[in-house]
Amino acid sequence: MTKKNFYEDVTILIVDDNPTNLKVLSQAIASSGWEILIATDGQGAIEQAEYAHPDLILLDVIMPDIDGFQTCAELKQNPVTKNIPVIFLSALNDKFDKVQGLLIGGVDYITKPFQVEEVLARIQVHLKLNFLTKQLEAQNQQLDRRVEERTQELTQALNELKKSQLQLIQKEKLSTLGQLVAGVAHEINNPLGFVTGNFEFINNYLNALLNHLSLYQQCYPNPDIAITKNAKLIELAQIVEDIPQIISSINLGLDRIIKISDSLRNVSRTDTSQKIEFDIHECIESTLIILSHRFKRNKLREDIEVIKDYGRLPLIEGYPEQINQVLMNIIANAIDAFDESAQTVDNQTKTKNKQQIVIKTLYEPEQGLAIIGIKDNGLGIPPEIQTRIFEQFFTTKPLGKGTGLGLSISQHIIEEKHHGKLKLFSTLGESTEFLIEIPVDN
Repeated sequence: MTKKNFYEDVTILIVDDNPTNLKVLSQAIASSGWEILIATDGQGAIEQAEYAHPDLILLDVIMPDIDGFQTCAELKQNPVTKNIPVIFLSALNDKFDKVQGLLIGGVDYITKPFQVEEVLARIQVHLKLNFLTKQLEAQNQQLDRRVEERTQELTQALNELKKSQLQLIQKEKLSTLGQLVAGVAHEINNPLGFVTGNFEFINNYLNALLNHLSLYQQCYPNPDIAITKNAKLIELAQIVEDIPQIISSINLGLDRIIKISDSLRNVSRTDTSQKIEFDIHECIESTLIILSHRFKRNKLREDIEVIKDYGRLPLIEGYPEQINQVLMNIIANAIDAFDESAQTVDNQTKTKNKQQIVIKTLYEPEQGLAIIGIKDNGLGIPPEIQTRIFEQFFTTKPLGKGTGLGLSISQHIIEEKHHGKLKLFSTLGESTEFLIEIPVDN
């Protein structure tokens, strides 16, 4: 299939109350083969934009009734029209505030009297930028869909896994869960590779264009006055400065997705049948990345703040994938407790205290212990429940919400597999803390 050119099937909306300007712009745009829509006031522009969805709007600043600034502001507030690029048109004697225009949502401005070539060149630039932006959004949506599909598959697999959890504990086959999560991480990498591959091409192309421009400037240090004026008009130096920053921001977003994928693989490692040395802080960070979406506010509560107070820990000898599972159980339980309490606590109490989870680590050299404390400032656990908290199949969650296996598995991993201790300290109405003590050499 032939790839569609971003200059095909383009519709431009021209908004100007001056018939002469409308005629000149219409003739110039028509010569490029683009469809033209015309409005002579702000209200008409808003109505046409909402109905026809043009690819770009040329918007005069000084107009009767509603000026260009207010028109642009209303366009940007409308979900249907907010993503349409707006280029302002302003006479040199108009009081046109460039900063205000850009803050409202305009992408560029052209001063009158204008040159047809300049208008067409700017339209082409912003059509291309808008096209590339839509391409990137489509790729991101495709990535989101694939992640969601794989997540749904994992959820279904986990529901089936619950039916045989007791047998898995007895036979120590919890690595099945790790294989499922690793499979999801692998599938994330497929669309992620597609996006990063295309991003690299775009980055290389832009760098090549910038280098080519720089070469022109070096070879022709004294360009024609028209080129100098145009460079100043479009703020060429600012564009050259901004493009690497924009590329860097996109790259940071991709790096974030890659870290999430790596964390999934770290949490689900099943290739350590023997004890190895590992960094407990890496386990904590991987767990926090996996659970990061659950810390965000929802309809019942505000964001959960995670406070990290890390000490200097030596490497620990043990099974990192099992420690990941313990951390996941404890931190996820704290989040569940916040969500459940938010359904019953009145609004005044909800806003009084910032919901927090404090993770503290320290090393006791005399005892050879690495200590991890995970403490929340929730409503605490009643004494009668504390005595049963580590029992298999004991849960306070509603039917279908919990199996009662998480903390019993965690205790088994810490005390039987790593010869440490898993302790609970809770004060009703104040806080709950789980203290993990692991011998560095065990």
